[in-house]
Amino acid sequence: VQLVESGGGSVQAGGSLRLSCAYTYGVYCMGWFRQAPGKEREGDAVIDRDGTTAYADSVKGRFTISKDKDLVKNTLFLEMTNLKADDTAMYYCAAPPDQYTYCNLDPTAYRHWGQGTQVTVS
Repeated sequence: VQLVESGGGSVQAGGSLRLSCAYTYGVYCMGWFRQAPGKEREGDAVIDRDGTTAYADSVKGRFTISKDKDLVKNTLFLEMTNLKADDTAMYYCAAPPDQYTYCNLDPTAYRHWGQGTQVTVS
């Protein structure tokens, strides 16, 4: 499984960003995770094969996870609005090891990771 994130950048507080993650076929559950300097990696949002989503309390109402599939590629998105300084972190998309893994926000359940994209909110 290959995952490639894009869309990070610098934005002022209250602004918006849209992250994208291109991924290969065969993934069922996918998630967005963040890691700030000196902190552990934590889950922000996940989306299951049937489109069911789950969010961390800190991002509910501000972030939206979605996915798109066409004949050429699969893409996972994270629409981030009303960004806060605390949202500053490296953001990763990730997939679990198999289709049987319960789709959840625990990063230890995920095996496949992208290289990350930096989001800085000032």
